[in-house]
Amino acid sequence: MPSWWLDIAALAFAAGVTLLYHLFIARKRRDCPLRTVQGVAGAARRAWVASVMHEHNGILGVQTLRNSTMVASFMASTSSVLALGVLSLAASADDKGGAWRLLHMLGTPSPDMLAIKVLSLLLVLFFAFFCFASSIRLYGHVSFMIGTGSAPGEEKRRIRIAAACLEQAARQFHLGMRAFYFLVPLVLWLFGPLFLALGALGMLLAFYYLDRVPPGASRGKGKLPCRTHPECREQD
Repeated sequence: MPSWWLDIAALAFAAGVTLLYHLFIARKRRDCPLRTVQGVAGAARRAWVASVMHEHNGILGVQTLRNSTMVASFMASTSSVLALGVLSLAASADDKGGAWRLLHMLGTPSPDMLAIKVLSLLLVLFFAFFCFASSIRLYGHVSFMIGTGSAPGEEKRRIRIAAACLEQAARQFHLGMRAFYFLVPLVLWLFGPLFLALGALGMLLAFYYLDRVPPGASRGKGKLPCRTHPECREQD
């Protein structure tokens, strides 16, 4: 059996459990939108767009979108810088005394496997850069949409279009951040497949904590509504 099968198995495990978790969150958001942070944030964005466009408060809208654009620009720049750092890591493939070799457990620390690990890091960073750049473009479109007037009878349609574009921008930014988080187990993979598997499990535990609505949100109001509740049906 090849010496690199543990590395491939650990990568498949990490990617598989991450995909299953996000499918679980997507289904939970569809069935109970107000039970996930993503669902609550999406509802808040739609309400924000409607409020800004109804009140014709374009200055507030543009300032808020500018802040989101600056954050996305910073993350896109960080992705580029990290990609350059990962490329420099490839130069240490023949370093027999490197820390990644000294701490390596199981698997194979061969230069060929290191090249695969570096390529995986680069692909994730390029994906994150694309997502952040796409969110910047969409934030710019939304800033124009909320700053223009509406013809009689067209306001609701323009609000829906602006809200959909803003939701897409937020979704792209979310994907970029999730790609950034997945870099953690991939970096740990440099030290062996065991660290990759443990890093992926730790990352999912952190995701589960971050994606849930805080327990105190429903305090004093009973259970949060689910799909059968009118408030949740409005989010579909």
